[in-house]
Amino acid sequence: MITIKTSEEIQIMTEGGKILAKIMEELEKQVKAGITTKELDRAAEALILKYGAKPSFKNYKGFPACLCTSINEKLVHVVPSDSALKQGDIISLDLGLLYKGFHADMAITVGVGKISKKAKKLIKTTKESLDFIIKKIKPGMKTSQVGSLIENFIKKRGFGVIRELCGHGIGRNLHEEPQLPNYKDVREEAVLKEGMTICLEPMVTLGDWRIKKAKDGYGFETKDGSLSAHFEHTIAITKKGAKILTVL
Repeated sequence: MITIKTSEEIQIMTEGGKILAKIMEELEKQVKAGITTKELDRAAEALILKYGAKPSFKNYKGFPACLCTSINEKLVHVVPSDSALKQGDIISLDLGLLYKGFHADMAITVGVGKISKKAKKLIKTTKESLDFIIKKIKPGMKTSQVGSLIENFIKKRGFGVIRELCGHGIGRNLHEEPQLPNYKDVREEAVLKEGMTICLEPMVTLGDWRIKKAKDGYGFETKDGSLSAHFEHTIAITKKGAKILTVL
């Protein structure tokens, strides 16, 4: 069931989103060669607790950490480990928090030191695709239209669009209806309405769109081993369009 949030509830989600954006900004500064993803996870949890919130991901369906840390061909939901980041890696940081009864969810992809031109273009395109679709969002749009716009934006730039994972509604639950695929999919179509809160999260690869489970049992990676990137914002649907909640 799709839930419509009141203005008071969206205000709470806005407060939580700003906290999450602050935390993500701090985590991005810590990304460097030599740091382990477990260290980033510990930093994320400490910051969440400092701001009076709770981690959304920890123990969600058994996930053992607060932060998803997906490196290079790893796409999403990878468990932090003792592995250290290396110069030239790219890493997706995906983090959620629960604040005053409502969740916020956000992801960025960051380069470690000097990265390849292809990796730079991949990150840039993925971020731009999210910025692009946020500007297009308005009440009355169908989820298939949202997916089609994202897919066309990415494909025109020569990249692969993940089809097996998608964006989602969010609120009192981390994952709510509707689902928001990043390609045109009319099977479970919904209409965007004022008061809905959703997560848009394009996932893009240098190669093919097909994915497989990572060895940790939680994450996903590209089947062909190609680099992947991921960006995500929590937004609210307003009369005028989209309001980004996970932004300073």
